Parts: sequence; structure tokens; C-alpha cells
Amino acid sequence: MGLRPGIWLMKWGRPSAAGRRTAWLAEPAPRSWRAVSLLVLVGVAVSTSLRPNWGSDNAFVVKAADALLSGVSPYEDKRFLYLPSAVLMAVPEALVPREVLRWLLPLGMTGLMGVGWWASLRLFAVPLCSRFAVAVPVLVALAYKPYANLVLIGNWTAVSAAALPVALLLAHRRSWVAAGLVVGLAIACKPMLVPVGLLFVLARRWRGLAVAVLVPAALSLVGALLMPSPTLFFTKTLPFLFQGQDAYALPWDASPIAVLPRLGVPEPVAVVLAGAGAAAALCGVWRRWRRPDHVDGDEGQLRLAETASMVMLAAFLVSRPSFDHYLLVVLPLLLASGSRPGSMPRSPWFWLALAPQAALVPWPSELAHKRRAFRDMTALCGLAALLARRALRSDRVTLGPVTTAGSPPRTEPECAATPAASASRTAF
Repeated sequence: MGLRPGIWLMKWGRPSAAGRRTAWLAEPAPRSWRAVSLLVLVGVAVSTSLRPNWGSDNAFVVKAADALLSGVSPYEDKRFLYLPSAVLMAVPEALVPREVLRWLLPLGMTGLMGVGWWASLRLFAVPLCSRFAVAVPVLVALAYKPYANLVLIGNWTAVSAAALPVALLLAHRRSWVAAGLVVGLAIACKPMLVPVGLLFVLARRWRGLAVAVLVPAALSLVGALLMPSPTLFFTKTLPFLFQGQDAYALPWDASPIAVLPRLGVPEPVAVVLAGAGAAAALCGVWRRWRRPDHVDGDEGQLRLAETASMVMLAAFLVSRPSFDHYLLVVLPLLLASGSRPGSMPRSPWFWLALAPQAALVPWPSELAHKRRAFRDMTALCGLAALLARRALRSDRVTLGPVTTAGSPPRTEPECAATPAASASRTAF
């Protein structure tokens, strides 16, 4: 007994389960969700302020600013590894009383991560008050261990995590000079976004690249002129940085060059493996940049986000050090890209790659504390491999011209026709 045609049409017209979930996430979040999200983020910051080891990484930069104000070279401390411009940026912190800074620093780290998430949402045109926009920061704050670690230690990686999405948002709006200014200021604070210069080269935006180079160079020159013995940066700091971390920071260094020798791999072999992974990622950068997006409603945002993320991950594979919170530079962009069909967060492999850094996973004791770098390296290599595979795979099909009797020859297959622009730029 067959079904009536009307029933077939009803069944065919039903939205898929994935479509219903996407529509639900795009709806405005209830006020209770927004209140809970705010309370969770502020609660993490406040609880961090009450811990005795708050701001341990930020203390090195503040100490460098104190040294400058006291007439001593900041590079007398071998653990100050930033450019001279960072000393100037840290002077306001050095003037703030320690008890006040105890409360301001965790809130500042939280705010910078919030700026990065806001810019990522704007890049993909995701409604800022949607369930997706409100729920993701809570999940990251509660379940992603590097986030709590970043807020606790006050590392200036948060500046890069905020600057990269803002720069990509400006680049997408054709403001490449402004994007270069944002990247340059972030480099002046911490030279983490130096690899993003490759993005300006691929886009052939030379003015933006010049701004990204000249801003930190000028600020560093000013900082060097204000401090005694600035040449210590070349004679003491750079050699320490190039030889890797000492026993103090080595247990937390997630770079394959640092972790693989701890597992018995000879260091030259570890260098070759890390270099090969970085080279594959850079090859993926080139392929991904040349391949336009065919996702409905996408105007190049996905290509920008994935190319920039691959550039940064390639650098993290070979840099010394690479700590767990470095992935927070690319994570907001990748999470926000989940609003687009076919993006990485819509694959279970993406979440499997992040699982080693999940806060709620009961890992064996031998993988905890000073062996945490093993899990962090696994997450870093997993994300880099997934993005490289996504970029290197060929999903383009070339069809020849179609000619039928009584009709003029076609110059392109019908399936390759350019889709009509969407009436709305809203992601979901």
C-alpha cells in the first residue's frame, strides 16, 4: 500500500535534526542564560583573585617595568623574553598597587577573551545575544583547562587572543591598514602574532604589513632608548630563548621539540618531525588561501579564519616554548566558524582533538601536573593535523563544457553557477 503524494511532500519538507538545532542556537538567549553566563565568567575571575599564585606570568612583565622605573635594564632578568616595547606597555601596571592589581588583572584577562569572542562572532555575523554566543563562553570557562590557567597566571597571550579576531574582522571589511595596526600593537605587547604577517603577504596588502612591522619596531626603539643596556636583549635574552626552556618551564612546554625528547625521541629527530609538521601546515595555508569558499552565505570569513589559525598552529609546532594557553589564540575563531556548514567544529574529530585539555576528564596521575605537556602537545598536533587535512584535501570537481543539440554551448557546468547572494548576512 503506497503513501499519498501529500504525505511524501510533508516528509520531504521537514527540517533535518541538524537544521532544527542550528535554528534553536540562533534564537535569542533567555535573560537567565545571559545572567548565568556573566556570573560564571565573573566568578572565575573573582576566585582567581583569591588564589595565592595569581598573576605569576604577568609578574615578570611588571618586574621589567619596575626595573625600568628604577634605572635598571629589564633584560637583567633572563625570564623577561618580550620586546622593549612591552616594558612601556607594562608601566601602567607597575604604578597600580598590588592589591588593586589582584582584582583588576583576572577581570582584564576575562575582558580580553571576551573581546576576541565578540570579534569572532561579528566576523561570522552570529547574533551576539543568541544562545550560541552566550553558551560557548560558559562552556569554555568551565570545561577548558587552558582558559582557567590563562586567567590565573595573567599571561599576555590574552592580548593576542583578542587582537587576532579583531584584525581579521577589519581585514574582512577591507580595512587592512587598521588590521595591521591591531597586529602591530599586539606584537608590541608580545611577539606572538608575528606569523600573521604571512596573511598580509598572501593577500598582497603591503601597507597593512608595513604598519604591522613598523609599529612594534618604533615602540621597541623608544623603549630601548629609555632603558640602560638594551643590547642585553641580543646578548642574553635571544640566546636563552633560542636554546629553549630550562628546568623551570620545560615541564609545561607543549612544543613537540620539547615533549618528544621526554618520551625518548632523540632531539634531532624531534626537530625534524616538528619541522615537517609545520611545513605541511604551511602548505595547507597556501592551498586553503587559494581555494575559495562555496558555503552558502560565506563571503571569505571561513577562509580568513582557517588560514590565520593554520599559520599560528604551524608556528606553535616549532616555537620554543608552546604553552597550553597558546591555543586560545585560535580557538574563538574556530568555535565561531561552527556557524557555517561543513566547518571544523561540526566534526566530532574537532572535539576529540580538544579532549586532552578538557578540565573534567579524569586523566591518570602520571599525565597530570608536570606531565601535562603531553596532553597539550596532543591537542596542538591534533588541531594542526585536522586543519591541514581540511586544507590539503581536494574537493573541487572539474567538468567540461556541456553541449546539447539545438542549444548554444555552455561555458560552465550548471552546478558551478555562482549562487545568489543571501538576503541576510546572519550566520545561522
